[in-house]
Amino acid sequence: MHNPQDNRRKFLRDSVATAAGLVMLPGETFTMPNRLITENEPADSAAPKASRIKFAVIGMNHGHIYSQVEATVRGGGELVSFYSKEPDLAAAFAKRYPQAKQAKSEQEILDDKAIQLVLSSIIPDERAPLGVRVMKAGKDYMSDKPGITTLDQLAEVRRVQKATKRIYSIMYSERFENRATVKAGDLVKAGAIGKVIQTIGLGPHRMTPQSRPEWFFDRKRFGGIICDIGSHQFDQFLYFTGSTKADIVASQIGNTNHPQYPNFEDFGDVMLRGDGGVGYIRVDWFSPDGLKSWGDGRLTILGTDGFIEIRKNIDPGGRDGGNHLFLTDKKETRYFDCSKEALPYGEQLVDDILNRTETAMTQEHCFLATELALKAQKQAQMIHLTSKR
Repeated sequence: MHNPQDNRRKFLRDSVATAAGLVMLPGETFTMPNRLITENEPADSAAPKASRIKFAVIGMNHGHIYSQVEATVRGGGELVSFYSKEPDLAAAFAKRYPQAKQAKSEQEILDDKAIQLVLSSIIPDERAPLGVRVMKAGKDYMSDKPGITTLDQLAEVRRVQKATKRIYSIMYSERFENRATVKAGDLVKAGAIGKVIQTIGLGPHRMTPQSRPEWFFDRKRFGGIICDIGSHQFDQFLYFTGSTKADIVASQIGNTNHPQYPNFEDFGDVMLRGDGGVGYIRVDWFSPDGLKSWGDGRLTILGTDGFIEIRKNIDPGGRDGGNHLFLTDKKETRYFDCSKEALPYGEQLVDDILNRTETAMTQEHCFLATELALKAQKQAQMIHLTSKR
């Protein structure tokens, strides 16, 4: 029989040589990242698959709708129609997707029996009620995050999903749309760092208040900072630790530096404990203007035999672009340029719609990630900073 350790080493060696796009200098070893030459070709976009389902969009109040559409198209979805009650948003969407018909109402889309999937990035507190209507109309649903903003909404979504057997998917884009995070999933599954013990997820964002709509500053509309941008981190915690249940150990939130927006939250963090590992989450709206990205998002995955660190959007150390992954095990540190990794979520979701399976994400995982975020938000202690320094 093959030694599992030999299999693991071969997987890592092959990953470095091929998928990571790295070249070794003659006589060099993978001991330090700065000893590697990386290929600087742009990420290749997978050609869209032939049309396998028809889908529509209702509500596009966040720009994430465009990545939602692109992921679905890559997976074999055909965008046939859209509706937005805001004329300016509808006009911008129509310009980008002229092949899609502009519906006169939401109901027109819900009544169209040819449409199998509805996508939405409507204002966050409207996403769950819309999803309920979509499922009751016999269609599957993909929401931007946060897909649900209250525990009462979650209970209703769960009830309707169970009754209709439709798919309620939330696009946790920091995992599904980040190539380095997808690569980390492959490495962890292959045993590259042993058993996962902890995840540390950091989700800093740039605020740019002049570009934000009024609802952005209203906690009741966006659900609170942990519910909103923290939802990504709960998804990743569950995915990488394999946890199927978890408890919030502690959480806190605060509006530490934006008194002009009294219903806003600019900082939040959480400690949690699951049956497969523990986690820490920090989210904030303090990315400085000098950063060449909207946020230096990071994920650290600690295992019994090593750790992985992902720099999702930017490497402050100087490497171009995003999708940087560092793996350190008992022998060495490796750097992976993940800019060419495939993004499977869209194709998997289309497969699930056609086959009534759960390959993109199980329904319980989707709901549990949201439930944890909502509970952490609800029980969070408020931070009051008084120092003037």
